[in-house]
Amino acid sequence: MFKSVLISVILILPLTAGVRNLTLSDALGILDRKNLEIKISKFEETMKKYEELAVEGMNYGKVDIELKALRSNDAGNVFGFKLQSREADFGDFGFSDFLGPMGNVMELMNQYPGQLPPGFTRGMGSLLEVQPRDLNYPEARNHFVTTITYQLPVYTGGKLTAYRDITRKMYEMSLLDTRKLRNQKIYQVKKTFYDISLVNKYISNLTKIKRNIEKLKRIIVEMKKEGYTKITDIYEVDARLSQVLSMLNQAYLNRDLAYQFLSFLLDTEVSSIKSVSLDTPVPVIKKSDIERLSLDIVKAKTGREISQLAIDAEKANFLPTVGAFAQYGSADNILWNDFTKKDSYTIGVQVKWNIFNGGTDKANLEKARVNLMKVSSQVELAKKGISLQVKKLQTAIKSLDYDIESHKKQLRLAKRVYKTYEEKYKEGLSSITDVLIKQARELEVLLGLLKVANERNAKVFELESILDLGGNS
Repeated sequence: MFKSVLISVILILPLTAGVRNLTLSDALGILDRKNLEIKISKFEETMKKYEELAVEGMNYGKVDIELKALRSNDAGNVFGFKLQSREADFGDFGFSDFLGPMGNVMELMNQYPGQLPPGFTRGMGSLLEVQPRDLNYPEARNHFVTTITYQLPVYTGGKLTAYRDITRKMYEMSLLDTRKLRNQKIYQVKKTFYDISLVNKYISNLTKIKRNIEKLKRIIVEMKKEGYTKITDIYEVDARLSQVLSMLNQAYLNRDLAYQFLSFLLDTEVSSIKSVSLDTPVPVIKKSDIERLSLDIVKAKTGREISQLAIDAEKANFLPTVGAFAQYGSADNILWNDFTKKDSYTIGVQVKWNIFNGGTDKANLEKARVNLMKVSSQVELAKKGISLQVKKLQTAIKSLDYDIESHKKQLRLAKRVYKTYEEKYKEGLSSITDVLIKQARELEVLLGLLKVANERNAKVFELESILDLGGNS
């Protein structure tokens, strides 16, 4: 039983174990392939592209094939069916009911040559009152009509062109949205890599501190045997050791949480990474580069171009539209019977020009113009806002660099002071409380250094993200 369970565990482990020793470069490659939010954004790109193609297709018109199958005994319909099928004859007009009385009238006229026969006027009146049965009560008839219609917008005042260009710009906007989202995800992946590396270093330092405390405890225990220390010294050291162990456990939990977040970003289980350098280089950015590198500014400019195209589309409402169409078809009481013998065609052109609609078009045009002014202001706001944001980040990074150097010097000093007091304690020149205070100071400075370093690198990654630098560094 135990053997079968062991084999099952061995078989399951490779399936559940995540990627090990993952490098940042490989992680960014997985991000592009598997991140679900990026995938969704790319689907949005594809839909925008199809919207552009749909508008582009309107310029080429459309062809419809239509087949109608009808049956009716309505007099008007049946006569129309025969006429459309090119089969109408005089019999359809009721001449069978008309020719008999008309023949009688002609015979009377022959009997009275050169004059009207008696009762002629009354006879002609009764003749005109004859109701043709074949015309009024036709037999039911089938009717099959097949038509091919081609409709083409010849001139739309530039509206179709404007709509096509707008959808093209919307597609370009969706590409920018994906790039911006990708930069955000790169920022998160890089920061998570850095956080894990930072926690690893933190755990390493805590482990060293833990070993130092354990070493100090052993010294105290030995000194207690010789009667040089008190039992309370051991209690104090145990309390500090318990505190460090608690901090270690919290660090392990935070690292596990970071791995879970990284696995979510990559849609791939990650067990361990290859630690990255904690000293992230700061990108060199010139003022002239900001406008070119900021996706927010590029998006604002694209929005301004769309607003200009919207004005062109509104102007088209003041111009005529011209459309052409051509239709070819055939009709018969039998489907596709003698198609070419009974075919027909129709071609035409339609011109439509709205000359008054209560000022709606003018109001919409003015609205589009005001929107262009608003978007143009947003472009300028984006330029100044991003420039200010970049400047603030650069200033914050420089300030944090100074803080890091200061903390490093304080940490070196704290370590030396701790060692000094540890030796003094061995010589009976200081209390265990003094030693632990100095050790606590070392831990405090270490935590401060890691916090400042974390804040500094987060600013660097944010700078890379807003200037479309994340994927290039």
